[in-house]
Amino acid sequence: MEDKAKDNRNSLSDIERSADIKGHLDNSTIKKFVWKNVEVRRANDGKATPIISDIDGVASAGIPTQSPAKPKSLTAHRSRSKTLQVSGALTVNAFPISTTDFQSISSYVEQEDALIGSLTVRETLDFAARLSLPSSISKNERSHRVEELLSSFGLRDQANTLVGTPIRKGISGGQKRRLSIASQLITGPKILFLDEPTSGLDSTASFEVIKFLKKAVRQHQLIVIASIHQPSTATFDLFDKLLLLSAGQTCYFGSVSSTRAYMEARGSPIPPYVNPAEFLLDFTSSDFADDSHEANANIARLHADWRGSADAETLASSIDLSTAEKPDPALLKGSKFHASLFTIILALLHRSFIKSYRDVVAYGIRFAMYIGLAIMMGTVWLRLPETQSSIGPFTNAIFFGSAFMSFMAVAYVPAFLEDRATFIKERANGLYGATPFMIANFLIGLPYLCMFTLLDRLFAALTSNQVLISLIFSIIAYWLNNFRPSASAFFTWVMWLFFDLLAGESLVVLMSSLFPNFVIALALTAFANGLWMSVGGFLVSPEVLNVFWRYVFHYIDYQSYVFQGMMVNEFAHRTYSCGEECHCMYQTELASQCKIDGKGVLAQYGYKEGKTGEWVGILLGILVVYRFLGWLVTHLKST
Repeated sequence: MEDKAKDNRNSLSDIERSADIKGHLDNSTIKKFVWKNVEVRRANDGKATPIISDIDGVASAGIPTQSPAKPKSLTAHRSRSKTLQVSGALTVNAFPISTTDFQSISSYVEQEDALIGSLTVRETLDFAARLSLPSSISKNERSHRVEELLSSFGLRDQANTLVGTPIRKGISGGQKRRLSIASQLITGPKILFLDEPTSGLDSTASFEVIKFLKKAVRQHQLIVIASIHQPSTATFDLFDKLLLLSAGQTCYFGSVSSTRAYMEARGSPIPPYVNPAEFLLDFTSSDFADDSHEANANIARLHADWRGSADAETLASSIDLSTAEKPDPALLKGSKFHASLFTIILALLHRSFIKSYRDVVAYGIRFAMYIGLAIMMGTVWLRLPETQSSIGPFTNAIFFGSAFMSFMAVAYVPAFLEDRATFIKERANGLYGATPFMIANFLIGLPYLCMFTLLDRLFAALTSNQVLISLIFSIIAYWLNNFRPSASAFFTWVMWLFFDLLAGESLVVLMSSLFPNFVIALALTAFANGLWMSVGGFLVSPEVLNVFWRYVFHYIDYQSYVFQGMMVNEFAHRTYSCGEECHCMYQTELASQCKIDGKGVLAQYGYKEGKTGEWVGILLGILVVYRFLGWLVTHLKST
């Protein structure tokens, strides 16, 4: 009896929990979204070009609305572009709503899928939940929300399949679109905007996407507005309302089922057996018309017919009734939750970690590249003896190891731009800001940069003294004959190279944030590295360097401090033989012993001992400045 009672309690608990989880998608507060006299202009060179002119409309809960003509008002409603000037009245439940409140109750699905290809379908939804839901939502509840959406959008069979990368095949295009929509719904928005959700899909995949979307809209009473281009007849009929735009003005707004009757009453009937969406697009476009004057006249007539139609009067009355309702701003509050800063950072770190070990492009190629560079460095400067003839090669190796390891950080540009694209989408939907993104981006790179540093030094050590017979013998060989053979010297080198890589990657973050274009970011980062190499102190001694370059760039060149640190680490506590004839290239106190004190080499460059702490402090300052400027640019730029 006790076991039976326990089972009953568990079943009741499961039912209650299921009802609660399903409730997170249900819209019981936002009934209507109204826009009136909306105008959108794009600022360009001081001029405002009209895009949308005097548009009215009403979107009700549970009724998906489409626009075959691409409505720029989608982006305007979301305030995603600072170049758009928006005017007009936007109300939710008859209450004028601010941009902040509007973002808290709505989400936007872009035309291009900004999904991370190295995540599975289930992981994509789980991370979307972790980035948006508060800590009060338990892991079990979060998992149930994910499973519900997987079922609602027909993705359960693909739950453990990767989204897909250029190297690894994943889910289909239609499944990606469904996943994009589901990842926005997991946050519980009441209004959902979709920018061409069927773009790039065949008619079957398009129909499936809209069918699943309509099912979710009906079930949870959501408000959905989607722009759509040339859908099939079956897909077109799935929508309830149609907003037809041409030249930025309304040609028709009403039920899809009444479209044929409306066009027929205007003397332009839709022919039988013709896709109505295709006919409407052709009829309202003058771009490819044989007679552009006639086409423009038809469009102007459609605009005038709409303004004088009974449907327009009905719409105006509906808007007046909606705005006359008693507004209830309390319904707009608490519609969307937010995770804590710490939770967001942990989620971003976890997501980046998964990406880094699954996505070959993110770190795999860089890993192979650094190993190749290390092997090349170790074999080029092979078995350098402790003689004065090796002083130049040792110095060259130090410069090469520091400068080129920093230069190769340009390989991080595509990975960062991909992460940034995901961040832009998620920030626009109100999930998190620039601070957690930049913190997570900085922290996730530390262990990998440290690993690259150790590998570079290890391979250089293994090949500088003995033939590579085995790992153990080579490690022993490192301590017998290499760059200064001591544990402290080894770990000091690791420290300098680590700072070098960290600064190089920070430079990439700054340049890619300023110019989020692969070619431009790559070119500017390469140029900056070339500049730092030129003024760092190796190619031209600081004492000889032109005054302008020395005082403007040399002292803010992170590579110069890394090079100085490595030089002091190698030469400050080492001596070199002058050879059999005892002709010493550098005159030091050890000349009588036919040796060269490494301090004499440092004196030629003007480097001194005892400045390690100062150089480390300067490097940390440069790192902070790079990262702060990267954060500032990311914070200020909206796209």
